[in-house]
Amino acid sequence: MTFTKARSKAAGCAAFAFAALFAGSALADGTVNIYSYRQPDLIKPVLDAFTAETGIETEVLFLDKGLEDRILAEGTNSPADVILTVDIARLTNAKEKGVTQALDDATVNGNLPAEYRDPEGHWFGVTKRARVVYASKDRVTDTALTYADLADPKWKGRICIRSGQHDYNLALFSAAIAHWGAEKAEEWMKGLKANLARKPDGGDRDQAKAIAAGECDIALGNTYYVGLMQTNEKEPEQKEWAAAINVIFPTFEEGGTHVNISGAALAKNSPNRDNGVKLIQFLSSDKAQQIYAEQVFEYPVEPGLEPSDVVKAFGELKADTLPLADIAKNRKTASEMVDRVGVDDGPSS
Repeated sequence: MTFTKARSKAAGCAAFAFAALFAGSALADGTVNIYSYRQPDLIKPVLDAFTAETGIETEVLFLDKGLEDRILAEGTNSPADVILTVDIARLTNAKEKGVTQALDDATVNGNLPAEYRDPEGHWFGVTKRARVVYASKDRVTDTALTYADLADPKWKGRICIRSGQHDYNLALFSAAIAHWGAEKAEEWMKGLKANLARKPDGGDRDQAKAIAAGECDIALGNTYYVGLMQTNEKEPEQKEWAAAINVIFPTFEEGGTHVNISGAALAKNSPNRDNGVKLIQFLSSDKAQQIYAEQVFEYPVEPGLEPSDVVKAFGELKADTLPLADIAKNRKTASEMVDRVGVDDGPSS
């Protein structure tokens, strides 16, 4: 049973009624209940593989907001076993809100490097993605850029981004604060806003679409969306969007390209704890990491595993070594900065 976005909203004010939806099947042996901020199509391949290997069924509630508050409202009756989400700040927020529990598991700890695990075992990074520049093949000759270059007046009226308040951009802005300090990061953000071609809108794929339509020349986006667009048979127009762009890996001075993670956490009151642990073990395994790499086009977290050939074709990723904890702790400052600068109001006059 996969709950759609619309259904999850309908259940928003009835936590206990929602819990009842799982009764009988979701709380039975052989099931693990997942609360997910990740889109269903991005996690389906790896969950199908988990079920094929273990015989444990997965039931997913997809939400676009309020996941932690829902679990808090459900309390000890929560059917949630595992939380799946993107962005280090969301993972740390789940821990700080007390909806996760610590897991000290030799298999998971052996598979995932320490820098991608919470020191206290409350969350685990299972994939990496880089925040890169999508550049028009027809109108951009640059093959290398820094993040600082995005504020250069040469790009005035040429940049598209999604909302500055979106997790992906907030993480990048948080990294900028960590590298440059708040004052310099805010000046850079003002320059980025001045260079916008339009009011921030849509998702990462929409930025590639805008470049293909000639609305802007460069955009910020995550690497895996390019692979998803290149291989999209259901919406072949997305192949045209991907064909219109090159991927450029921008860097910070004395740093690399900003990367973030998707991750998993064991829910505090997990009713199927053993199954939840098995799922997290599976997500950390070579098999799951390769599925994410080959079918979802993310970078494996586990050392020694390679990205897909599609992703390799983008070029070499030299990931920034900035600790993820430093990114997470700057999120509030970054969000306030976005509002103060007025990024989401669109380009400066």
